[in-house]
Amino acid sequence: MIAALLLAAVAPAAVADPHAAILGIWHNPKNSVAVRTGRCGDKLCGWVIRATEKAKTDVASKGYPPLLGTALLREYRRNGKNRWSGQIYVPDMGRAFGSTVTMIDADTLNVKGCLIGGMLCKSQIWRRD
Repeated sequence: MIAALLLAAVAPAAVADPHAAILGIWHNPKNSVAVRTGRCGDKLCGWVIRATEKAKTDVASKGYPPLLGTALLREYRRNGKNRWSGQIYVPDMGRAFGSTVTMIDADTLNVKGCLIGGMLCKSQIWRRD
């Protein structure tokens, strides 16, 4: 009993998962795409798990790979409290851009992507499923 207590006292404390709060399923403003966030190594990524027929057709008509399974959020690292930085892939453009994701509250994300070193940016509010 005493040995177990001593071992517990010297064992390293469990490291909190820096991505735990953001893990889940998120919907874009038009609800045309659902993205499941998850770990990709020590980073955070997000993959399309559902898309409307229109969204899938828009991407396919431009000759890009199928939308389902595509990683929209790529290699995000925690960058402050409730904030991550990485790359967002825009499927109908076939390009990735610098991006930040900020958790406004437990069910709301502000997803921001920028061109030209952050001079031209666009934000969307995503909601948790």
